[in-house]
Amino acid sequence: MNQDMSILTMVLHASWVVQAVMALLMGVSIASWAAIFRKLFSLGRIKKLNDQFERDFWSGTNLNDLFASAAQNAKLAGPMERIFASGMREFQKLRERRINDVGTLMDGARRAMRASFQREMDTIESQLSFLASVGSVSPYVGLFGTVWGIMHAFTGLAGLQTVTLATVAPGIAEALVATAIGLFSAIPAVVAYNRFARDIDRISIHLETFIEEFSNILQRNLGGNTPAGG
Repeated sequence: MNQDMSILTMVLHASWVVQAVMALLMGVSIASWAAIFRKLFSLGRIKKLNDQFERDFWSGTNLNDLFASAAQNAKLAGPMERIFASGMREFQKLRERRINDVGTLMDGARRAMRASFQREMDTIESQLSFLASVGSVSPYVGLFGTVWGIMHAFTGLAGLQTVTLATVAPGIAEALVATAIGLFSAIPAVVAYNRFARDIDRISIHLETFIEEFSNILQRNLGGNTPAGG
């Protein structure tokens, strides 16, 4: 007799434990793809906003004007603009307190920008740990389903007088579907994690470079009343 060996049939004929593992892995895979697309659009938006602000910053626009614009658009601003606003805010607060020591002013501005930088990086790196967990755990969850399915298949064959490949194959094939789904969940998560980690490293270096460049500009313009951009 010809047996229907389609994926759907094998899933429906699998034991309830294997089906539960498959359902879990499919749910994780859907959540993983959703996280991948969210992170893809998020990083694209961050790069666009950072590039836009950097062009405005290096165009020679007055820093006070840039700060006023950043303060008004805080919710829509990119990480670089918010870091800039944090540094300018602290710098201006210290100046308003009649602090004229260069070291104190620069240390305050740098600390504010570093704190803002850490907050921005925490936000940018969100969901990376989820993708890493999916990539590392899903194959093992799928393997658990496969081992359980094979055990269930052989247990069902224990009472048969004659065991052939035709009787063994369906049960093993059903169990192996769990491993296939586990790999289907893990591979995109691992690829996306590596891609996003590389992109986030570039963003981090870009932001740190901006902090140093902005600090140098502030230090050069401490004697001016209305410092201008680079």
